[in-house]
Amino acid sequence: MLSSPAMPAMPAMTALPALIPGPLAAEEAGVAPATIRKWVQLGHLRAAGKAGRAQLFRLEDVFAAERLARRRTRTSTA
Repeated sequence: MLSSPAMPAMPAMTALPALIPGPLAAEEAGVAPATIRKWVQLGHLRAAGKAGRAQLFRLEDVFAAERLARRRTRTSTA
């Protein structure tokens, strides 16, 4: 896309992924906070940072763990 004098080119910015605490991650994924902790314990989800004692997660990682859990549930009941 070419920039015109009326519309200056935007500087290239790399967006850092937003990190959210476990309870908010659980709410976004539609699961209980204990489920987030269990996914961490099982190795399906890894914290991307910490704020004090609270673990912080990337939302895309939470959704990936949620998809994995759904796949495992679906295949184990078949």
